[in-house]
Amino acid sequence: MAEIFVLVEHRQGKIRDITGEMLAVGEKLAGQASASLTAVLLGKGVKPMAEELATRAPKVLAIDDDRLEHFNALLYQKVLSSLLSKYHPLLTLIGHTAFGMDLAPSLAVEKGFPIATDCIGVSAEGNAVKVTRSIYGGKVNATVSLKTSEGYILTLRPGSFTATAPGEKKGSIVVEPPPLEGAFDTKRFVEYIEAPLTGEDITQAEIIVAVGQGIGGPENIPMAEEVAKNLGGVLACSRPVVDRNWLPKERQVGISGKTVKPKIYIAIGISGAFQHVTAMQGSDTIIAINKDPRAPIFSIADYGIVDDYQNILPVLKEKTQGAK
Repeated sequence: MAEIFVLVEHRQGKIRDITGEMLAVGEKLAGQASASLTAVLLGKGVKPMAEELATRAPKVLAIDDDRLEHFNALLYQKVLSSLLSKYHPLLTLIGHTAFGMDLAPSLAVEKGFPIATDCIGVSAEGNAVKVTRSIYGGKVNATVSLKTSEGYILTLRPGSFTATAPGEKKGSIVVEPPPLEGAFDTKRFVEYIEAPLTGEDITQAEIIVAVGQGIGGPENIPMAEEVAKNLGGVLACSRPVVDRNWLPKERQVGISGKTVKPKIYIAIGISGAFQHVTAMQGSDTIIAINKDPRAPIFSIADYGIVDDYQNILPVLKEKTQGAK
């Protein structure tokens, strides 16, 4: 039976969200291609993470080696190349992150496999693989077929898929002996330096109230923020708001900002340019408030209010007090 590999991305002992998203995609593809799903975990002291992954994947392939404690593209490539030669998976899924893009292209070149990066959709039928990617700065989504091959490498865009949840059943854990031999000093890990967070992480919020340039000016933002707080959510914005220095960059939703998938997304004064829509259209429920009935945001909204936000926000503020 064919196999689908999902490379587990983790940092400082914690599995990153992109891994859950890739496992969900891998599960769907396994059904389409009559294949089995395997989570591939490389690291040091990986037993706790392997046990956690076993509740989300039917098989976990783990390699425990002191030299794999921190991500190193050179070492990961050597290990993965060995595993690909041994197991011959049809697909290898890697996150389209700084981690993944340091690894995937060179691995694909070494193995001679077709590679598609930054995928927002994937389908498989037998050995035929199709992917969906955004092109022309996100203006067009293109579905393309990959050249027939014994193996494929894909990187998936974070936030584009719904993560798989832990299940009651536990998958098997297979521990492989480390294939690394000798010393590797061409590239070495020095330290993690985390970027300081000056506010809340909007990518983790379940409720987001986002404002666009239609809000008029920075003096009108506090009321929207109050609505967000009343709902137990966070405040976000579109790029024009950041460009005008009304809110910091970390609040921006969009291709050049952050991708979000909250349960509720309230867009206030946001027209719905493709750069913004691409990064929030995966929200469970989208509510749009805009006085222009032709605003593109209404084409993806579950609920729409055509009115001046100044008539709506005070009502929202009043109705949401004590809501959370």
